[in-house]
Amino acid sequence: MGCIPHESGAFFRVWAPHAEAVYLIGSFNNWDEDASPMLREEHGTWSLDSPDAKPGDEYRFLIVNGDQRLSRIDPYAREVTNSVGNGVVHTGEFDWQGDSFELPPFNELVIYEMHIGTFNAGDQDSPGTFALAAKKLSYLKKLGVNAVQLMPLAEFAGDYSWGYNPAHIYAVESAYGGPDGLKRFVRLAHEHGIGVILDVVYNHFGPSDLDIWQFDGWSENGKGGIYFYNDWRSTTPWGDTRPDYGRGEVRAYIHDNARMWLRDYHMDGLRYDMTLYIRTVNGGDEIPEGWSLAQWVNSTLAAEFPKAITIAEDLQNNDWITKPEEFGGAGFNSQWDAGFVHPVRDVVQVADDAHRSMDKVCGALLHRYNHDAFERIIYSESHDEVANGKQRVPSEIDPNDPTGFFAQKRSTLAAMLMFTAPGIPMLFQGQEFLRNGWFDDGNPIDWDQAQEFRGIVRMYHDLINLRLNRDGTTAGLTGQHIAITHVNHLDKVIVFTRWSGDCASNQVLVVMNFANKSWDDYRVGFPGPGPWKVRFNSDAKVYSDEFDDTPADDVTPEGRGWDGLSHSAGLPLAPYSALIFSCEK
Repeated sequence: MGCIPHESGAFFRVWAPHAEAVYLIGSFNNWDEDASPMLREEHGTWSLDSPDAKPGDEYRFLIVNGDQRLSRIDPYAREVTNSVGNGVVHTGEFDWQGDSFELPPFNELVIYEMHIGTFNAGDQDSPGTFALAAKKLSYLKKLGVNAVQLMPLAEFAGDYSWGYNPAHIYAVESAYGGPDGLKRFVRLAHEHGIGVILDVVYNHFGPSDLDIWQFDGWSENGKGGIYFYNDWRSTTPWGDTRPDYGRGEVRAYIHDNARMWLRDYHMDGLRYDMTLYIRTVNGGDEIPEGWSLAQWVNSTLAAEFPKAITIAEDLQNNDWITKPEEFGGAGFNSQWDAGFVHPVRDVVQVADDAHRSMDKVCGALLHRYNHDAFERIIYSESHDEVANGKQRVPSEIDPNDPTGFFAQKRSTLAAMLMFTAPGIPMLFQGQEFLRNGWFDDGNPIDWDQAQEFRGIVRMYHDLINLRLNRDGTTAGLTGQHIAITHVNHLDKVIVFTRWSGDCASNQVLVVMNFANKSWDDYRVGFPGPGPWKVRFNSDAKVYSDEFDDTPADDVTPEGRGWDGLSHSAGLPLAPYSALIFSCEK
């Protein structure tokens, strides 16, 4: 489908089952509406091999249906001049320079969600681009993340957008740098050891600048025509633009789009926007063919790209989203975890320590899908959680002083939970240097903050290194297992251990104080005699001048049972702080 360039021209095919005639028009035939009639094929497609079309030429399809003469952009166009412009004959040729990057195992992933338009736009009067974003890849490598998740990049209306209003799902946003700009970004990211996951939107299209709306002139009930449901199933929170998941041509349109991103752009995974509205109309009325489409796409990607990850945003705590397709599940590898983000934000944002729920912390630590910790993406900030009436965690904690003591202390507590809980951690751009306010696609990140709060950046760096066991001392943080050994509901202290496999020698012990209270000698149980070495002390002055620099030493616990464990020791605890220990090797 679409435009397929070859040595002696380009071949074009379009699906328009209700058309009486279709013409290819473009810069190569001076936009002559009668010069290049297309040939009717079976199953409602039309085709033409044009010897005159060459890479870089612009084109459209002219569809005749009765009195209607409809000029349409190719639904499969790989490049467009803009969302209301023309398709561009695009070869897809690109020098990948031997790129053979593979995503790390899921238990060794740390994801950084990024919006190209605001990530590194500076003071310019246009959105950020792939080229500008690529200039920060060295920063991300040093920070320690090993995957970026890009908010949607399919061509959308205008130049500024979150990306969740795709007008042309096969074309890459022209304002960001188009298809070649994206490929260069992915290649450079891979050279830095960073995988690239793309957010895709299949629960609705548009709703604006949609050339596929009533594409060939046919529709029912005033709805969208051949690409969309034309009954009550069309309704979404974003307009009446839900694709018709039961129609073979539309299913193939979405299925082949998902394959394109991994095959042609070397993406390392896809994150599907709000799958609840693929599998249901309104959160209640089911769409069985939406479920089966997800199964088909995910099974194809698993077979062809076994190292890639597929992530669902469903947020209904539904185990079936990440069950394998052969057992009736949707077949996603992982899903955004509402069972983590909402309780964690509640716990750190509530003003009064007395109302800080340790039960919510325990629930967030223990929640999982299908007994697999890595079937969940855990986070405290995402594009959804810092907009739509909500702000960044520091601003929610202290709107009047979002970079002060309380905002620093409690927002980083949320990060510490994210990096020490079982799951795949994800942070949102700028979170690591206390970006405050709310997300706005016209408000770029101020990179001066990364220098101003370089201590907090260092904290995130250190936590990521521990989470990924880069120093070989915290393998337990890469494992499935967790045991909460101590919960003090009155004083707001929690202790838990983490380990991988059956090996007790890789245990990590985490102590977290969720109160504005310090302790000189807080007794904590340890699984063994140790010695236990301090790997992280969040109150260290190196992270912030606001912190107290409460000393924490390595520990050799005494043989005094505590918390159901064989050994114990007294520890100093600073307000709103955490300590991480692991056995000396």
